[in-house]
Amino acid sequence: MLSAFSILLIGFVLGMRHATDADHVVAVTTIVSDQPSLLRASAVGALWGIGHSITILLVGGVIVVFRVGIPPRIGLAMEFAVAIMLVVLGAVNLSGRQIAGARSSTRPLVVGFVHGLAGSAFVALLVVAAVPGAWLGLLYLALFGVGTIAGMGLITMALAMPSALTARRFVNMQRYLRLASGLASVAFGLVLMRNGIADGLFSDAPRWSPH
Repeated sequence: MLSAFSILLIGFVLGMRHATDADHVVAVTTIVSDQPSLLRASAVGALWGIGHSITILLVGGVIVVFRVGIPPRIGLAMEFAVAIMLVVLGAVNLSGRQIAGARSSTRPLVVGFVHGLAGSAFVALLVVAAVPGAWLGLLYLALFGVGTIAGMGLITMALAMPSALTARRFVNMQRYLRLASGLASVAFGLVLMRNGIADGLFSDAPRWSPH
């Protein structure tokens, strides 16, 4: 059997891996695509990770402690909310406008919090199946969140590097990066919305499995 330390270490590593999921990268790219500072970009990613981890702890914690399941319609609705958010973020980038307070800490926190809805159930169910005891499960979720914060901070720094390096010399390049991230976000969001509808979100018999 794995020791408690090994389990928590795995949680941290998987949290860093979780930050690289395609929908996560697309979401944060829309925020940092025009960020001229690598340090600020990293801070944006960390804030996104904090918001995401709060949701994981809240939703996942309820599942781990009380061993409850999430009804299919609610699960689909949470993923659909993430899809809508991706479309909105992409549309803002394509319009060339900034949401009020976009450069403050609020935007990445909110985006991360909403984004956590899509994966919290899956992460928590893995914990229920593999981690003995509620307290160890909660610690696992906490370390998973710390890993996500660290991983997203590194990812956003890497994503912002082209923008930061070209900000002064190639303004057009910065605009193209912004447009590309906007298109990717809208496309990804529309695919998720289509999947939710196909799985019966608005029907009498929704089908959903955490992923």
